[in-house]
Amino acid sequence: MMTPLPPPVWIATPEALARLASDLSHQPRLAVDTESNSLHAYRERVCLLQFSTPQADYLLDPLALEDLSPLAGLFANPAIEKVFHAVEYDLIGLRRDHGIQIVNLFDTMQAARILGYKRVGLDGLLSEKFGIQLDKRYQKADWGRRPLPPDLLNYARLDTHYLLDLRDLLQAELAARGLWPLALEEFARLALGNGNARSEETPWQKLGRAHHLDGQQLAVMQEVWAWREGRARSLDRPVFKILGEKWLVALAQHMPSRLEDLSRLGLTPRQVRAYGRDLLAAVERGRRAAPLQRTRLPRPGQTYLDRLDSLSEWRKQAARKMGVDSDIVLPRPFMYAIAERAPKTLDELAEAMPNAPWRIERFGTEILAAIRRKK
Repeated sequence: MMTPLPPPVWIATPEALARLASDLSHQPRLAVDTESNSLHAYRERVCLLQFSTPQADYLLDPLALEDLSPLAGLFANPAIEKVFHAVEYDLIGLRRDHGIQIVNLFDTMQAARILGYKRVGLDGLLSEKFGIQLDKRYQKADWGRRPLPPDLLNYARLDTHYLLDLRDLLQAELAARGLWPLALEEFARLALGNGNARSEETPWQKLGRAHHLDGQQLAVMQEVWAWREGRARSLDRPVFKILGEKWLVALAQHMPSRLEDLSRLGLTPRQVRAYGRDLLAAVERGRRAAPLQRTRLPRPGQTYLDRLDSLSEWRKQAARKMGVDSDIVLPRPFMYAIAERAPKTLDELAEAMPNAPWRIERFGTEILAAIRRKK
């Protein structure tokens, strides 16, 4: 029978935050996680931060503490390792909500992927390594509610409580198999991203189902998309809980003019009652608007596409030999940069793959050969 864990320390005042920052600053490594309310609010935000050290678990309430600047130096301190599981989403939230940049991280999910584990979710790894079972019922919980019930608080603390021990086990496996340098390389690459994402297209133009729409239908799509955004914002609900994207495309494609047309498209009676007249008004605005031209990004040249195909095929084969996913061998940003620059030497390859000495030493000559290969 497992010994009950001591209760986590709840951090919800500036004074408690200052003490926490001071305590954590003396740790060589920290386990960290975040919980957000993306399934329950129009504009998601980080609703909980979890920290674990060998001595204690901490739960920090950012809804009660708007200013998390006392933690900024901690996250940016290269002398303190921050251990996450599946860090990319955490990076986005911390950067977006609090301007926090992360330096020196260890991602246990990425470590498991580098080692070729098939089950890389935290629940699977904790079950395999420690016999710990996480309750998946809480994965979609509303972390913005207050107060958080005890079962949610316990679930949240378990996301970090065993993370340092898991980190040590995975690090030992990486070192034993000569993959520790690759892991360090990958962790540094993830940290450099820090949640940055850019796109030149407006969101509705990126819908795969919308690619076949003509100019007038695109104008309708723009109007119904804008209506959904406004409705979700006013109700503080996620947009998908207002109307799914397939319905937006159907509205743009068929441009209904009557409530019964909405029912024929497949909208539920509740949706027709709640949104029907507003949707028809949005469709009519789009019907009367000038047709839109889709933003079209420049099409890459055929030589670039050929190099990309060759690299893609090579990395599939290399990944199969390693027993890992192909992006572990060559992440997509590197693959695109190599295809664009067409390096001819290892030094030129290093410019397309910055801070990747392990990959260049292990795969450099193979990569150069792949992009020279003719289709």
